[in-house]
Amino acid sequence: MSEKLAREPIDPDLEPDLPRPQRESARERGVLMGVIAIGGSLGALGRYGLAQLWPTTPGGFPWATFATNVTGCFLLGVLMVLITDVWSAHRLLRPFLGVGVLGGFTTFSTYANETRNLLQPNSIGVAFGYLAGTLICALLATLLAVRITRAACLRGDGKATA
Repeated sequence: MSEKLAREPIDPDLEPDLPRPQRESARERGVLMGVIAIGGSLGALGRYGLAQLWPTTPGGFPWATFATNVTGCFLLGVLMVLITDVWSAHRLLRPFLGVGVLGGFTTFSTYANETRNLLQPNSIGVAFGYLAGTLICALLATLLAVRITRAACLRGDGKATA
């Protein structure tokens, strides 16, 4: 593990040295949950719209869910570099965009259900292609997004150029 990652807190929105009651008030927690809920609603609406525009035929490859998950992972990679390495972001930006919008947009539960539904004698190959293809492409999309975003926004010394 890199030295920089080892020094980063698990959740940068919290101060881990403070006892829980001092970290956040009930009001702050409510605001945080509200921001995540609004973002999640927007992300889920985007996913629903894409699924309506690109329906899956029975036994066919679920392209809408595949595209949603791979695109969402790419965008999460971009977002995490921007808010951790480039911007001094508002404390609610990551929960709104990352947990909310992109968490609501991506749908790995649907991915699992669609894979299970494809496990039929006439679509077993599609099931395994979808299962492996989504996992590999989502991970590669995240890695690619992180590398591209870092290359575009950071100089060699790790400082933001934007």
